Amino acid sequence: MTARSGTRPIAVETRGLGFSYGAHPALDNVTTTIHEGDFVSIVGPNGGGKTTLLKLIVGLLAPNSGEIRVFGTSPVKARRRVGSMPQHAHLDPQFPVTVSDVVLMGRHGRRRIIGPSSRRDHEIALGAMAETRVDHLRDRPFSNLSGGQRQRVLIARALATEPDMLLLDEPTASLDPRVQDELYDLLHRLNERMTVVLVSHDVGVVSQHVDRVLCVNITLDEHDTTKLAGELTKLYAGGSLVRHDHHHHPEDGEQ
Repeated sequence: MTARSGTRPIAVETRGLGFSYGAHPALDNVTTTIHEGDFVSIVGPNGGGKTTLLKLIVGLLAPNSGEIRVFGTSPVKARRRVGSMPQHAHLDPQFPVTVSDVVLMGRHGRRRIIGPSSRRDHEIALGAMAETRVDHLRDRPFSNLSGGQRQRVLIARALATEPDMLLLDEPTASLDPRVQDELYDLLHRLNERMTVVLVSHDVGVVSQHVDRVLCVNITLDEHDTTKLAGELTKLYAGGSLVRHDHHHHPEDGEQ
């Protein structure tokens, strides 16, 4: 694959971005650009700052230094254009909600009034479920789903926000290879109309699908996947990210 930047508008731009948790740096001097329509993966070791970067993009955190722009404005102002799937969904598996209930949660941030979901909310939620191929499960309890089905439902919830960019934190974690392949097929279809950014530990697999890999370990190294294959043996072991020697901080905790 080749990077497709050209003259397309910018979805995410960072310049000298930095963030610390107290005295512990999570990101330092991160500069990168993600264009609209890109399919990008963020990889790195635990504690390297991957999830922190996603939180900065959606405006859940504010940088300590540098700047970040999302669709040309602040992350908070651009939040309505970004759909996200967190690594750990804050849903009690035993809480009695159906698949439709979960997907409709994605509409809450799009509504100006509190009250029952509108007909349009239900139409958009149903469309998101159809696109992720979970519409036949809409009345099933979320707690009864398999891991792959839950991931699709959570992506449908993100799609229900009608985003221009989709952020996913470890969407294929703990899924078997067949289900992972099906999920990547879905993400390729979604990438035809929106920017897709996903966090992954498995660079060997993800590099077969994305345009670029952003290696985040406090700082950031960027790799075009057309050139990455020959570098994997130097950067990774067993397909999973180990370290960039000059950026590794063994004392850092997980972020």
